[in-house]
Amino acid sequence: MAEMVTRWIEEHAHRLTTLDPEAPLTDLLPLLDIVRDAKVVAIGASTRQTHELSALSHRIVRLLVEERGFRSLALEGDNPSSIGLDEYIGTGAGDPRALLARARPFWRTEEILGVVRWMRSFNRRHPGDPVRFVDTAPTAQEHLAQLSLPDGLARIELGLAEDTIRWHENTADRIVYWGGLAHTVNGTPRTVSPPSPPMTHRNAGSYLRERFGAGHVSIGLTFHHGMAPHPVPAPPAEFADAILGGTALDAYLLDPRADSPAPVRAWLATPTRTRLLGPRYDPADDAAHHLSGGSLADWCDAVLHVQEVTPARSLSHTRD
Repeated sequence: MAEMVTRWIEEHAHRLTTLDPEAPLTDLLPLLDIVRDAKVVAIGASTRQTHELSALSHRIVRLLVEERGFRSLALEGDNPSSIGLDEYIGTGAGDPRALLARARPFWRTEEILGVVRWMRSFNRRHPGDPVRFVDTAPTAQEHLAQLSLPDGLARIELGLAEDTIRWHENTADRIVYWGGLAHTVNGTPRTVSPPSPPMTHRNAGSYLRERFGAGHVSIGLTFHHGMAPHPVPAPPAEFADAILGGTALDAYLLDPRADSPAPVRAWLATPTRTRLLGPRYDPADDAAHHLSGGSLADWCDAVLHVQEVTPARSLSHTRD
């Protein structure tokens, strides 16, 4: 069956011709048919620490802002307004590199700095119709120590969703939610490993799907191997990433809802595992780092896969 699925992907996936955030967005246009009239589009990467998945996320943000009128961006786990980034993209006040250096470690990258600068550039060109960051409540991480586990993590997921829902209700903005795959997929519930024992509960994506229905679109970003920043081997054969990476395509966009033969539909709908790499990733125990408890068809409305990744570029502290 794996060979049939791989062949189907090669025949039906949309090849991505570039990962350059500043390049034309022509290769991503098929994504607009999936997004349609969504109110919230959640972009979730299997790791936050690669250049390619970050650059691809930037391109998706551009597409949604420029082609579908999305005007708010939520950076999961942080509040850009609290560190002055919202003021910077609105008025140009401050040094974006210095401001971003105060963000959560996983957002302190040159790739995110590029997003911030692009948002400022967009607002200079569209002063009457600007983009902005979602202004959230105190971040979930700040409350983690006060909450018991696993109930605490489950409440964090609910809080992430509630921040997004509240912002939409208050502003009517269409929102891009940029975060990690474990939080963004439609997981009712899903399981994250590690820790040990694995944690199983509903996630933010499931609450967004419950609130918005088809108005919530989940985009999953996956990869096969590379550096993130440690060496990451090819995934175990039973992981979805192994088949996604079995094609001859370097990078592509896949619509899991597209018409397909019965064996392909069965594979898409069968519970699976996909790799999930956090800051404590252990290359010697690669198979332990995964998301489970659902299928690709359950989790994602679109999958964007990159074959090989390289590390995200750590934000230097030199001023512009």
